[in-house]
Amino acid sequence: MDTQESYAVVTGASQGLGKAFAENLAMKNINVILVSLPNQNLKELSQQLEEKYQIKTHYYEVDLSVNQNVLKLTEWLNSSFNIHILINNAGLGGTKRFTEASSDYINTILQVNVTATSLITHQLLPNLLKQPKAYILNVSSMAAFSPIGFKTVYPATKTFIHSFSRGLHEELKDTNVFVSVVNPGAMKTNADVCKRIEKQGFWGKMTLLNPDKVASRCIQQLFKKDSVIMVNPISWLMMKIVPIWIKLPLMTQAIKREIEA
Repeated sequence: MDTQESYAVVTGASQGLGKAFAENLAMKNINVILVSLPNQNLKELSQQLEEKYQIKTHYYEVDLSVNQNVLKLTEWLNSSFNIHILINNAGLGGTKRFTEASSDYINTILQVNVTATSLITHQLLPNLLKQPKAYILNVSSMAAFSPIGFKTVYPATKTFIHSFSRGLHEELKDTNVFVSVVNPGAMKTNADVCKRIEKQGFWGKMTLLNPDKVASRCIQQLFKKDSVIMVNPISWLMMKIVPIWIKLPLMTQAIKREIEA
């Protein structure tokens, strides 16, 4: 694969798992285009990666909750670059009583997690199909395998991402574009997130993941053409074998403790 003149696009690249993806790709001498919200120090990260790893980088600051913004982003990407890797990492969580959630809050989660991911993939696919080899990695969640009270919208969006990815993988299996999905759990993105997850109790502490390790594992498995990447097999096994009537109230209680704390 000629990575000298082609690029990997990473959304949600300014921090956490997205930043770890960008650095992991840069370490492999792959040029990157970083996409994230404005005022997230994206320019500085882009320069750091360029200087440290001697690769080409570009960045694009955008609010992906607005469809027109997404289309402008993909138009710029398609007109300027050859894209051989797309990592749809941008996503919003949210822990809130549904009755207390505003319509904007609900709409933003749906737009970023579902609509933006679908539109970016759709608009960049012709570009990806032109490359000798190309990869799409969509970031879902362990939450895709169970509904959760007080997180009513988020797990539903991640179920969509998982299903969307599996379906697209099957549709494109005879092409040069390989599609994969990863279902990580909570990650140590910052001190605030760690503290919030740990309030969920023992299981929350046990399942916290390191973003750098998750990113490294994902890129490794993506290039090995693993269509469903699992980075926390214990959590995944529990999600698969524990019946819904047990895990739904247990997980809801854990999130309720987090809200009350």
